[in-house]
Amino acid sequence: MKLNEPAFRPFPLEAIKPQGWLADQLRIQADGLSGHLDAFWPDIKDSAWIGGDAEGWERMPYWLDGVIPLAWLIDHRPLKQRIIGYLDYILEHQHEDGWLGPRVAEKKEAADLWSQALALKMLVVYHDATGDERVPACVGKALRMLDRHIDREPLSKWGQFRWFEFLISIYWLYERIGESWLLDLAVKLHAQGFNWQAFFRRWPLTAPTEKKRWNFAGHVVNNAMAIKEGALWWRITGSDDDRKSSCAMIELLDRHHGLPTGVFSGDECLAGTSAIQGTELCAVVEYMYSLEWLVGVLGDPALVDRLELIAFNALPATFSPDMWAHQYDQQVNQIECSIRENRSWNSNGREANIFGLEPNYGCCTANLSQGWPKFAAHLWMRTRSNGIAAIAYAPSRLDTDIDGVPISVTLNTGYPFRQDLNFVVEVGQPIRFPLLLRIPAWAEGATLAIEGKAEQVRKTGSFHAVERTWQGKTTIHMSLPMAPRGLPRPGGALSIARGPLLYALHIGEAWRRVNEDQPHRELPHADWEVLPTTPWNYALELKDGDFPPDIRFEEHKFEPPVFSPGSPPVTATVTGRRVPDWTEEDGSAKPTPQSPVRSTAPPEELLLIPYGCTNLRIAEFPVLKNKKEAE
Repeated sequence: MKLNEPAFRPFPLEAIKPQGWLADQLRIQADGLSGHLDAFWPDIKDSAWIGGDAEGWERMPYWLDGVIPLAWLIDHRPLKQRIIGYLDYILEHQHEDGWLGPRVAEKKEAADLWSQALALKMLVVYHDATGDERVPACVGKALRMLDRHIDREPLSKWGQFRWFEFLISIYWLYERIGESWLLDLAVKLHAQGFNWQAFFRRWPLTAPTEKKRWNFAGHVVNNAMAIKEGALWWRITGSDDDRKSSCAMIELLDRHHGLPTGVFSGDECLAGTSAIQGTELCAVVEYMYSLEWLVGVLGDPALVDRLELIAFNALPATFSPDMWAHQYDQQVNQIECSIRENRSWNSNGREANIFGLEPNYGCCTANLSQGWPKFAAHLWMRTRSNGIAAIAYAPSRLDTDIDGVPISVTLNTGYPFRQDLNFVVEVGQPIRFPLLLRIPAWAEGATLAIEGKAEQVRKTGSFHAVERTWQGKTTIHMSLPMAPRGLPRPGGALSIARGPLLYALHIGEAWRRVNEDQPHRELPHADWEVLPTTPWNYALELKDGDFPPDIRFEEHKFEPPVFSPGSPPVTATVTGRRVPDWTEEDGSAKPTPQSPVRSTAPPEELLLIPYGCTNLRIAEFPVLKNKKEAE
């Protein structure tokens, strides 16, 4: 049996060099929580995975899964050396039967195989970064153990609902050794795992989850992971239904729980479309990872549009600008981050949306690291025809070869804050190959010029193939016009997007330190409430009652961190009026009023900044009836 070939394959980690603002962002991450958890947080520093007595289930492999690509992408040598030491211990202490990591019978997690799937996925990333020759044998031994283990102890709990994550390491090893027992193991896992495709064909979770009714099938992170199940399984079956299932799942999740940031709600479990329901950070990074896999398998540029929407908005918004603190839940309309007993969460606790070390639950602390590094690692991919595809856009350089000919492609750009992208292709000798450039669905009027000569651009929402014999150095200029557009929201509300960025009201903020008496909350990894210092309850005034409003954009100098309310690279101004009846309740804005609304308040010029630059914000606005009636 052969695996069906994906549309694209990632390049080795060493081939991609982040540059510009993206390199700055990765360095900020390494200088923050990601690069320091092993110095002070017991669940990493004293993990049972490396011989300690702290948590020994998912947290160490979660952390490693993100910091490995982080450290190698920016060549962070101290972090790399520490990671190598941790992996030496893990590889040298694999159990005789193949089990990875600690195995303590009295712990409830011991029988849940999720930790094994996660560790195997992490080992594949480590091999990509280092080429460590011990890894394939270790992965094979662990999968042999799994094959025997599930004969008597079938998948359960997290392992059952995340069974498809094992396919990543199974396929990786199969493509190296070609042994059929690996695909037989995949079939057994599929039979024992939760059938997400069948579940979504008659999906009952269209309403927000009832309070306190936590469940595996509605768990937001499980759903974010499961989006890639069908496409992964398609590599075995070749079934068109499997190929289509991921997009069908996304459509249902969008319709019933979707948010303008590109993610779906879930403060633990699916929570509807309200702008004040939270989204868990783990779901954000896992959704990104699923999309990175999906675009590789399916080659659909619409999936990359979604990936960028999440990466440039939901991902940075859930961190403090210095990445020393994060939220468990972020809200689209977030007017206060505070410790409150009676928020509108379905399942989470009183600290879920403060910024801190491990608000609500520590899984996100362990898992937050993978978002930016894996996004950077999937900016470029190789096509089936041995060409190069520019997948997502950020300043970066690719160094590779085709048929032994050295090739580099550099992208100089301020995207997503700017619309111009400048590619430089350099080859060691003349060679013909296709370079695929993605034209986002929103980029009406996109233009392309090769060495100054204009070329007709294919339709939006597609990959434009530049097929030629490349010689020496070739420059390509692409412009992606970023016209503002309105995103309709429930109740007649409106969000504003431009290019891949969502825009939100800038709210003045005051940070107040909390939980100082709790362990490991010393500076800089402290816990914080963020309180508003300026009004937030505004409705948008549309020009002649229709979108777009009178909106003006202004570009500013790039200053790290770019995702900060103090230094956004682009801002916008728009007219709005306060809506006095729209007030706060239990630390959140009340649900967005039904539009159109009336207001007798005077018009004000509102400052909007990219959603990813905000800590407090309104990103889903009610709309005034029209200018005349508002007077």
